[in-house]
Amino acid sequence: MIVVTLMWSIAGVVTRRLDTAHSFEITFWRSAFTVLALAPLLLALRGRAALLRSVRTGGRTLWLSGLCWSVMFTAFMVALTLTSVANVLVTMASAPLLTALMARFALGHRLAARTWGAIVVAGVGIAWMYAREVGGSDARSLLGTLVALAVPIAAATNWTLIQASRGERDIDLLPAVLIGAAISAFLTVPFALPSAASAHDLGLLALLGVVQLAIPCLMSVAAARHLSAPEASLLALLEVVFGVAWAWLGAGEEPAAHVLGGGALVLGALAANEAFALRRAAA
Repeated sequence: MIVVTLMWSIAGVVTRRLDTAHSFEITFWRSAFTVLALAPLLLALRGRAALLRSVRTGGRTLWLSGLCWSVMFTAFMVALTLTSVANVLVTMASAPLLTALMARFALGHRLAARTWGAIVVAGVGIAWMYAREVGGSDARSLLGTLVALAVPIAAATNWTLIQASRGERDIDLLPAVLIGAAISAFLTVPFALPSAASAHDLGLLALLGVVQLAIPCLMSVAAARHLSAPEASLLALLEVVFGVAWAWLGAGEEPAAHVLGGGALVLGALAANEAFALRRAAA
Protein backbone atom coordinates (compact mmCIF):
# COMPACT_ATOMS: atom_id res chain seq x y z
CA MET A 1 0.00 0.00 0.00
CA ILE A 2 2.95 2.33 0.61
CA VAL A 3 4.26 1.61 -2.89
CA VAL A 4 0.77 2.33 -4.22
CA THR A 5 0.74 5.79 -2.64
CA LEU A 6 4.19 6.55 -4.06
CA MET A 7 2.95 5.72 -7.57
CA TRP A 8 -0.30 7.67 -7.10
CA SER A 9 1.61 10.73 -5.89
CA ILE A 10 3.31 11.56 -9.22
CA ALA A 11 0.05 12.86 -10.78
CA GLY A 12 0.49 16.47 -9.67
CA VAL A 13 4.07 16.98 -10.81
CA VAL A 14 3.47 15.19 -14.13
CA THR A 15 0.34 17.29 -14.78
CA ARG A 16 2.38 20.46 -14.27
CA ARG A 17 4.68 19.33 -17.10
CA LEU A 18 1.89 19.23 -19.70
CA ASP A 19 2.04 21.74 -22.57
CA THR A 20 -1.40 22.27 -24.10
CA ALA A 21 -3.88 19.66 -22.85
CA HIS A 22 -6.83 21.12 -20.90
CA SER A 23 -8.77 19.78 -17.90
CA PHE A 24 -11.32 17.37 -19.36
CA GLU A 25 -8.91 16.34 -22.10
CA ILE A 26 -6.33 15.43 -19.45
CA THR A 27 -8.95 13.36 -17.63
CA PHE A 28 -10.11 11.62 -20.82
CA TRP A 29 -6.64 10.62 -22.03
CA ARG A 30 -5.51 9.41 -18.61
CA SER A 31 -8.65 7.29 -18.22
CA ALA A 32 -8.40 6.02 -21.80
CA PHE A 33 -4.78 4.95 -21.32
CA THR A 34 -5.82 3.31 -18.05
CA VAL A 35 -8.40 1.23 -19.91
CA LEU A 36 -5.81 0.22 -22.52
CA ALA A 37 -3.41 -0.87 -19.75
CA LEU A 38 -5.93 -2.52 -17.46
CA ALA A 39 -7.60 -4.70 -20.09
CA PRO A 40 -4.50 -6.83 -20.85
CA LEU A 41 -3.41 -6.79 -17.20
CA LEU A 42 -6.75 -8.18 -16.04
CA LEU A 43 -6.80 -10.73 -18.87
CA ALA A 44 -3.34 -11.92 -17.79
CA LEU A 45 -4.35 -12.06 -14.10
CA ARG A 46 -7.80 -13.58 -14.46
CA GLY A 47 -8.12 -15.06 -17.95
CA ARG A 48 -10.83 -14.11 -20.45
CA ALA A 49 -13.50 -16.52 -19.18
CA ALA A 50 -13.00 -15.65 -15.51
CA LEU A 51 -12.95 -11.92 -16.24
CA LEU A 52 -16.22 -12.05 -18.16
CA ARG A 53 -17.76 -14.18 -15.43
CA SER A 54 -16.67 -11.64 -12.80
CA VAL A 55 -18.35 -8.82 -14.70
CA ARG A 56 -21.55 -10.85 -15.19
CA THR A 57 -21.83 -12.02 -11.59
CA GLY A 58 -20.40 -8.99 -9.77
CA GLY A 59 -23.80 -7.45 -9.37
CA ARG A 60 -24.49 -4.14 -7.69
CA THR A 61 -21.32 -4.19 -5.58
CA LEU A 62 -19.04 -4.38 -8.62
CA TRP A 63 -20.80 -1.60 -10.50
CA LEU A 64 -21.05 0.67 -7.46
CA SER A 65 -17.33 0.22 -6.88
CA GLY A 66 -16.71 1.02 -10.56
CA LEU A 67 -18.79 4.17 -10.22
CA CYS A 68 -16.71 5.20 -7.18
CA TRP A 69 -13.51 4.73 -9.16
CA SER A 70 -14.89 6.83 -12.02
CA VAL A 71 -15.70 9.70 -9.65
CA MET A 72 -12.21 9.54 -8.15
CA PHE A 73 -10.49 9.42 -11.55
CA THR A 74 -12.49 12.33 -12.96
CA ALA A 75 -12.72 14.69 -9.98
CA PHE A 76 -9.04 14.33 -9.11
CA MET A 77 -7.70 15.39 -12.49
CA VAL A 78 -10.22 18.20 -12.97
CA ALA A 79 -9.37 19.54 -9.49
CA LEU A 80 -5.63 19.53 -10.28
CA THR A 81 -6.27 21.90 -13.21
CA LEU A 82 -8.17 24.34 -10.98
CA THR A 83 -6.07 24.58 -7.83
CA SER A 84 -2.70 23.63 -6.37
CA VAL A 85 -1.49 20.07 -5.84
CA ALA A 86 -1.35 20.71 -2.07
CA ASN A 87 -5.00 21.88 -2.02
CA VAL A 88 -6.19 18.76 -3.83
CA LEU A 89 -4.17 16.33 -1.75
CA VAL A 90 -5.03 17.99 1.55
CA THR A 91 -8.73 17.78 0.67
CA MET A 92 -8.32 14.10 -0.23
CA ALA A 93 -6.76 13.49 3.18
CA SER A 94 -10.21 13.67 4.77
CA ALA A 95 -10.85 10.13 3.47
CA PRO A 96 -9.93 8.32 6.74
CA LEU A 97 -12.46 10.37 8.71
CA LEU A 98 -15.21 9.59 6.22
CA THR A 99 -14.15 5.95 5.92
CA ALA A 100 -14.19 5.43 9.68
CA LEU A 101 -17.69 6.86 9.92
CA MET A 102 -18.98 4.78 7.00
CA ALA A 103 -17.38 1.59 8.32
CA ARG A 104 -18.79 2.25 11.78
CA PHE A 105 -22.36 2.90 10.71
CA ALA A 106 -22.62 0.81 7.52
CA LEU A 107 -20.65 -2.24 8.68
CA GLY A 108 -20.85 -1.94 12.46
CA HIS A 109 -17.05 -1.98 12.82
CA ARG A 110 -15.71 -1.30 16.28
CA LEU A 111 -12.60 0.81 15.83
CA ALA A 112 -9.56 0.42 18.06
CA ALA A 113 -8.75 3.33 20.33
CA ARG A 114 -5.42 3.83 18.51
CA THR A 115 -7.24 4.18 15.18
CA TRP A 116 -9.66 6.75 16.57
CA GLY A 117 -6.73 8.62 18.09
CA ALA A 118 -4.85 8.61 14.79
CA ILE A 119 -7.93 9.84 12.96
CA VAL A 120 -8.42 12.69 15.43
CA VAL A 121 -4.79 13.83 15.18
CA ALA A 122 -4.84 13.51 11.39
CA GLY A 123 -8.11 15.45 11.38
CA VAL A 124 -6.48 18.30 13.30
CA GLY A 125 -3.68 18.42 10.77
CA ILE A 126 -6.14 18.39 7.87
CA ALA A 127 -8.25 21.13 9.45
CA TRP A 128 -5.16 23.26 10.00
CA MET A 129 -4.15 22.99 6.34
CA TYR A 130 -7.64 23.08 4.88
CA ALA A 131 -8.88 26.15 6.78
CA ARG A 132 -5.87 28.24 5.80
CA GLU A 133 -6.02 27.12 2.17
CA VAL A 134 -9.71 27.92 1.79
CA GLY A 135 -9.38 31.19 3.64
CA GLY A 136 -6.79 32.50 1.19
CA SER A 137 -8.22 31.05 -2.03
CA ASP A 138 -9.65 32.81 -5.07
CA ALA A 139 -12.89 31.57 -6.67
CA ARG A 140 -11.15 29.22 -9.12
CA SER A 141 -9.02 27.65 -6.41
CA LEU A 142 -12.01 27.24 -4.12
CA LEU A 143 -13.93 25.52 -6.94
CA GLY A 144 -11.01 23.14 -7.39
CA THR A 145 -11.06 22.35 -3.68
CA LEU A 146 -14.79 21.60 -3.79
CA VAL A 147 -14.34 19.35 -6.84
CA ALA A 148 -11.53 17.56 -4.99
CA LEU A 149 -13.92 16.87 -2.09
CA ALA A 150 -15.71 14.33 -4.30
CA VAL A 151 -12.56 12.16 -4.24
CA PRO A 152 -12.49 11.30 -0.50
CA ILE A 153 -16.27 10.79 -0.45
CA ALA A 154 -16.02 8.28 -3.30
CA ALA A 155 -12.88 6.70 -1.81
CA ALA A 156 -14.52 6.18 1.58
CA THR A 157 -17.55 4.61 -0.09
CA ASN A 158 -15.28 2.35 -2.15
CA TRP A 159 -13.17 1.17 0.81
CA THR A 160 -16.37 0.33 2.68
CA LEU A 161 -17.76 -1.60 -0.31
CA ILE A 162 -14.54 -3.60 -0.57
CA GLN A 163 -14.68 -4.41 3.14
CA ALA A 164 -18.34 -5.43 2.90
CA SER A 165 -17.55 -7.82 0.05
CA ARG A 166 -14.94 -9.77 2.01
CA GLY A 167 -17.45 -12.47 2.89
CA GLU A 168 -18.67 -12.74 -0.71
CA ARG A 169 -16.01 -14.95 -2.22
CA ASP A 170 -17.52 -15.00 -5.69
CA ILE A 171 -17.21 -11.21 -6.13
CA ASP A 172 -14.01 -10.05 -7.81
CA LEU A 173 -13.64 -6.28 -7.51
CA LEU A 174 -10.52 -5.89 -9.63
CA PRO A 175 -12.66 -5.35 -12.79
CA ALA A 176 -14.29 -2.40 -10.98
CA VAL A 177 -11.14 -0.36 -11.64
CA LEU A 178 -11.50 -1.04 -15.38
CA ILE A 179 -15.20 -0.18 -15.25
CA GLY A 180 -14.41 3.07 -13.46
CA ALA A 181 -11.79 4.11 -16.00
CA ALA A 182 -14.14 3.29 -18.89
CA ILE A 183 -16.98 5.34 -17.36
CA SER A 184 -14.60 8.26 -16.76
CA ALA A 185 -13.33 8.18 -20.34
CA PHE A 186 -16.86 7.89 -21.76
CA LEU A 187 -18.22 10.81 -19.73
CA THR A 188 -15.33 13.18 -20.46
CA VAL A 189 -14.72 12.52 -24.18
CA PRO A 190 -17.39 15.03 -25.35
CA PHE A 191 -15.62 17.77 -23.36
CA ALA A 192 -12.15 16.68 -24.52
CA LEU A 193 -12.78 17.43 -28.20
CA PRO A 194 -11.22 18.94 -30.19
CA SER A 195 -7.99 17.59 -28.75
CA ALA A 196 -5.17 20.04 -28.11
CA ALA A 197 -2.69 17.57 -26.57
CA SER A 198 0.78 17.46 -28.07
CA ALA A 199 2.80 14.27 -28.56
CA HIS A 200 4.72 15.24 -25.41
CA ASP A 201 1.43 15.54 -23.51
CA LEU A 202 0.18 12.17 -24.73
CA GLY A 203 3.38 10.49 -23.56
CA LEU A 204 2.99 11.95 -20.07
CA LEU A 205 -0.72 11.09 -19.96
CA ALA A 206 0.10 7.51 -20.98
CA LEU A 207 2.57 7.43 -18.07
CA LEU A 208 -0.20 8.58 -15.73
CA GLY A 209 -2.68 6.07 -17.12
CA VAL A 210 -0.38 3.07 -16.72
CA VAL A 211 2.09 3.79 -13.90
CA GLN A 212 0.13 6.29 -11.80
CA LEU A 213 -3.31 4.68 -12.13
CA ALA A 214 -3.73 1.22 -13.67
CA ILE A 215 -1.04 -0.71 -11.81
CA PRO A 216 -1.36 0.91 -8.34
CA CYS A 217 -5.17 0.79 -8.37
CA LEU A 218 -5.08 -2.98 -8.90
CA MET A 219 -2.52 -3.23 -6.11
CA SER A 220 -4.70 -1.13 -3.79
CA VAL A 221 -7.75 -3.35 -4.30
CA ALA A 222 -5.65 -6.41 -3.48
CA ALA A 223 -4.14 -4.71 -0.41
CA ALA A 224 -7.56 -3.61 0.85
CA ARG A 225 -8.56 -7.25 1.18
CA HIS A 226 -5.97 -7.63 3.94
CA LEU A 227 -6.29 -4.26 5.73
CA SER A 228 -9.17 -2.75 7.66
CA ALA A 229 -10.92 0.10 5.88
CA PRO A 230 -9.65 2.85 8.23
CA GLU A 231 -6.09 1.50 8.14
CA ALA A 232 -6.05 1.29 4.34
CA SER A 233 -7.37 4.82 4.15
CA LEU A 234 -4.80 6.07 6.67
CA LEU A 235 -1.99 4.49 4.65
CA ALA A 236 -3.36 6.21 1.57
CA LEU A 237 -2.60 9.53 3.32
CA LEU A 238 1.05 9.00 2.37
CA GLU A 239 0.02 10.19 -1.08
CA VAL A 240 -0.43 13.65 0.44
CA VAL A 241 3.12 13.74 1.75
CA PHE A 242 4.70 12.27 -1.38
CA GLY A 243 2.56 14.36 -3.75
CA VAL A 244 3.31 17.70 -2.06
CA ALA A 245 7.03 16.82 -2.04
CA TRP A 246 7.04 15.93 -5.77
CA ALA A 247 5.21 19.16 -6.66
CA TRP A 248 7.65 21.17 -4.54
CA LEU A 249 10.80 19.56 -5.92
CA GLY A 250 9.67 18.98 -9.51
CA ALA A 251 7.29 21.84 -10.28
CA GLY A 252 8.29 24.62 -7.90
CA GLU A 253 4.96 24.59 -5.98
CA GLU A 254 6.40 25.40 -2.58
CA PRO A 255 3.86 24.58 0.15
CA ALA A 256 3.10 27.12 2.85
CA ALA A 257 4.21 26.61 6.44
CA HIS A 258 0.71 25.56 7.56
CA VAL A 259 0.66 22.86 4.85
CA LEU A 260 3.96 21.45 6.09
CA GLY A 261 2.86 21.65 9.72
CA GLY A 262 -0.48 19.99 9.11
CA GLY A 263 1.16 17.37 6.91
CA ALA A 264 3.58 16.53 9.71
CA LEU A 265 0.63 15.88 12.04
CA VAL A 266 -1.00 13.62 9.46
CA LEU A 267 2.20 11.65 8.87
CA GLY A 268 2.86 11.35 12.60
CA ALA A 269 -0.64 9.99 13.23
CA LEU A 270 -0.21 7.47 10.42
CA ALA A 271 3.19 6.30 11.66
CA ALA A 272 1.98 5.92 15.25
CA ASN A 273 -1.12 3.98 14.23
CA GLU A 274 0.83 1.53 12.07
CA ALA A 275 3.54 1.12 14.73
CA PHE A 276 0.95 0.16 17.36
CA ALA A 277 -0.73 -2.20 14.89
CA LEU A 278 2.55 -3.97 14.09
CA ARG A 279 3.47 -4.19 17.77
CA ARG A 280 0.12 -5.75 18.63
CA ALA A 281 0.38 -8.20 15.72
CA ALA A 282 3.87 -9.24 16.84
CA ALA A 283 2.64 -9.77 20.41
